Formats: sequence, structure tokens, C-alpha cells
Amino acid sequence: MRIALGVEYLGTPFHGWQAQRHTPHTVQTVLEGALGRVAAMPVSITAAGRTDAGVHARGQVVHFDSPVTRDAEAWVLGVNRYLPPSVAVQWAQPVPESFHARFSATWRRYRYLIRDDRARSALGAGRVSWFHYPLDVARMAEAALMLIGEHDFSSFRAQACQAKSPIRTVQQLSVQRRGSLVVLDIQANAFLQHMVRNIAGVLMAVGKGDRPVSWVAEVLAHRDRVLGGVTAPPDGLYLTAVGYPAEFALPQPHMESLWVAD
Repeated sequence: MRIALGVEYLGTPFHGWQAQRHTPHTVQTVLEGALGRVAAMPVSITAAGRTDAGVHARGQVVHFDSPVTRDAEAWVLGVNRYLPPSVAVQWAQPVPESFHARFSATWRRYRYLIRDDRARSALGAGRVSWFHYPLDVARMAEAALMLIGEHDFSSFRAQACQAKSPIRTVQQLSVQRRGSLVVLDIQANAFLQHMVRNIAGVLMAVGKGDRPVSWVAEVLAHRDRVLGGVTAPPDGLYLTAVGYPAEFALPQPHMESLWVAD
């Protein structure tokens, strides 16, 4: 039986999502360990996306082929019993063998939170990106419109990115102020390594006034990461949701959290 899980985690304590030889402290490693204890045998999982060190998730989706029969409640409550407080399974659901957490996904959505204040937030440490200059959100929102659509995002990918193609389609991209936070929401069919953080870095340069709004289009057209500005820190970046065809009927995450509230 193939099972899909909705997973939430605080990425600060981990060396990213993906299992690594030199450290056992990744989200994938601890989740596979907890699943293995419930299944009483090793379990291997596949995720919708591999988040970097320090990046959080409210709506990560994974799948695995279950070697044993357990009900959904056992996969949620049983697995959570063996997970650290910073990781939690939110739901479990049987899916057909045709379902694949990565390749069945039609879109991913991220949120990047910025506190633009002279003083940093102690409560927001690791959960919100701190920028100690005021940001002009209207300028950032105007510049963000230039990135919507299908483009070559070479200027916004990490130099070590291994994706075969830099072409991605940004379906939605907005920048809004909500209280003391600047909230960047972006949805695309898929993302390149560091793509959201590089977009955030460029938009923050525009919002600060260091660059004109038109600079975003220039960076995009150059297709050269060297011209793409500073990569924003992972603090404040959340994988908020992953979209799948309606036939799979997977739950969508609730967004009531303090740091990712709607």
C-alpha cells in the first residue's frame, strides 16, 4: 500500500531535508527513522521538494510504500510519538500506486517572511528574515510582476543547481505588508535551488531603494546568477503547500500559524 503524508517542520535544527552521509540530523532521516519504528522495518520516503538547511515547511508532502498495514491514525499519532518536537506528521492517506509526491505535483507554494525593523525579533529568530532597513512594499510588488509567467530563471538559481532546465513557470507572486511583516507569496510549477531566496534578495534590494524596479527585468534577461544580487537567508522561508490533481483528494494545510498566518 502506498501512503501519502502531510508533514510540518521547523527547519532551524536540521541540515536540510535530504538524508546525508555526514550527518544523521536531516528531516528525511528522522522521519524515516520514526516511520521505521511504527512499521517495524526500514521505510524509504520521497518528498515533493527538498528544502535547504534552515527552511521550514507547513505543507510538505511525502509518500512511501508501506510494508505493513496500519490505519491513518497510527501513521500520524504513532510516527509523531517518535519524532522530535520540530517535526510533525499532520495527516496520512492511502493513495494509488500512480501517485508520486514529486512527479505528481502540479505546483508548489512558498512564503517568505521579512521583518524590516531596526531591531531584530527574539521570538522570530530563525522563523522570520530580519532586514534592518524599511522596505517599500509597493515597489517590490511592482517589480515582482515581471517574474510572473514562464521564464528562464538562470539568474535566480544557485550556481550548484543540478536541474536540467532553468525554465520555470511562476503562476502567482505577490508582496504585501501584514502588520510588522513583509510577506512574499510565490507559486510555481517547480523551483530551482535557492530560487525563492534569490528572488527575495532581488526584491529586497528594490524595496530598499538600492535598485530601480526595472532592474528585476534586467536580471531575468541576463540569465546569469552573478548579476542576480544577494541570496536572502533561509530564515523566514516556508514551503506552505503542494498542489496535486483533484483525483488524489489530498488535504491542504491550514495556515493559522503565527508566522505564516493568512
